[in-house]
Amino acid sequence: MATKRHSVFNTLIIVIPWLTLLFIGKRSFKRYSLAGVFIVIFEIINHLYGHKRKWWKFFEPRRSFIRDELPYSIGPYMPLSMWLLKYSYGNFKKFIMLNVIADGLFAFFFINILKKLKILKLNGLSHIQFFIYLHYKAYLLYGVQYLVDKIKRYTQYDDLTY
Repeated sequence: MATKRHSVFNTLIIVIPWLTLLFIGKRSFKRYSLAGVFIVIFEIINHLYGHKRKWWKFFEPRRSFIRDELPYSIGPYMPLSMWLLKYSYGNFKKFIMLNVIADGLFAFFFINILKKLKILKLNGLSHIQFFIYLHYKAYLLYGVQYLVDKIKRYTQYDDLTY
């Protein structure tokens, strides 16, 4: 059974990021949601691997992927990915810089707050390794969005030629 603090925290990291999507706009939501869904699925696979390798440790005595790692995958990843794409897609340097800032804040600052709150601490990774674990997916996200846009342009072009 999760502590009340852990349960409240899990609820907040799911609800707050998703509520922000109310302000992203319908067009942006539609445009970036496919890449966002892809990155969430990819992140769940990464979390399963990290869970198995024990790269982090939750302070709760019974380890449960659904209670521990899954809220991080379904909570902030898709909304944050969509916001980053909205404000920087088309400018790769800006996209990478914003991702470096977001991933750096989580890997070097937020993870220490989680440790002080006795929710989570790094176990098999250093802060630098954890940053790389977070950051490499930014390139994949940008590439997926590029392919989605390219396919949409191609299918729209096909529709116009008939």
